Amino acid sequence: MGLEYFIDISWSTAAQVVMLGFIGGILSGFIGSGGAFFMTPGMMNLGVLGPVAVASNITHKFGKAMVGSKRHSELGNVDKKLSIFMLITAALGIRLAVMVMKFMFEGKEGHSAATSAGADLYISLVFVIVLTIVSISMLRDINKSRKKLDKGPSRKIVEFLSKHKLPPLIYFPVADISVSLWVVLIVGLACGYLAGTIGVGGFIGVPAMIYVFGASASVAAGSELYLAMYMGAFGAINYAFEGLVDIRLTLLLFVGSLFGIYVGAYGTKVVKEVSIRLVTAIIILLCVVSRFIAIPVYLQQLGIVDMDPANNVYFNFASKAMLYLSGISGGLLILFYVFKAYFHRRKIQASFSAEYPLTLKEKLAEENP
Repeated sequence: MGLEYFIDISWSTAAQVVMLGFIGGILSGFIGSGGAFFMTPGMMNLGVLGPVAVASNITHKFGKAMVGSKRHSELGNVDKKLSIFMLITAALGIRLAVMVMKFMFEGKEGHSAATSAGADLYISLVFVIVLTIVSISMLRDINKSRKKLDKGPSRKIVEFLSKHKLPPLIYFPVADISVSLWVVLIVGLACGYLAGTIGVGGFIGVPAMIYVFGASASVAAGSELYLAMYMGAFGAINYAFEGLVDIRLTLLLFVGSLFGIYVGAYGTKVVKEVSIRLVTAIIILLCVVSRFIAIPVYLQQLGIVDMDPANNVYFNFASKAMLYLSGISGGLLILFYVFKAYFHRRKIQASFSAEYPLTLKEKLAEENP
């Protein structure tokens, strides 16, 4: 596979990719998903072939996750032991996903629009099915928790697993949880496969750490980013050998996400946990709708549905508009929460300074000139 499978990047396209990276970075730092659920379909809407979008995104994921996990580590949100145990099978899942993607993209000997559409359709279907289940489950849980005094996530699965302890149990100190090794390995395999297939591993990893393992949302976000750092590196190597990584897209995504991820990571400390889960679920659902709208285009290219090819441009435009609506509205909502908390803190500091104008050091200096 050569450069003929990469798009020409104009200044307009480059700016849009940077914006995808920035919004994805905010979402990544805020919910620990990696933001790939926004960036991968975003690049596909710009004309990037699905496998190239996945490969370039997972490559950029390494650098961004490294920055994000460092920030979360400073905030005390990273359980490295948990991430490393999950990595054992996540690497296997990534390798399996790359093999499937290569098969879907190549099809028979040579390449065509149809074989590219087959890979794009495969990516979109996995995306829609998996993330629809995740988003609806989260919304149902949030709705139930709002009716109760306890605003925390559901612990039904955690309590079920605690009653049926499957040895060996591993204790993870930062998350302060004990989980069966087999459960951790299965979740790691699922994370790796989805990361290698659609560039989205966090939407299995983060909810699993919260609803299956029993970790807090902030620790789940930080630990997933630490795991994503290694998954991104391993995925990048595997896809690079297949010639599918467009380093230009990778660098543009990284430029945008480098700034966004710090904003998102700060948001986890100032926004209520139930709000984090609500924002996450809504953004995922809107992104699913965006990808669903694009599916008829691939079905038409494969000859599965009889539709005028001229209509493809309308479906692509609607898909792109819905994606930007979800990402921009989600990003603005997170920024609103962050700035609201920032100015509230400044107000408290100003009020405290007015009541106690002199610091202890200044007071001692006055008393002992």
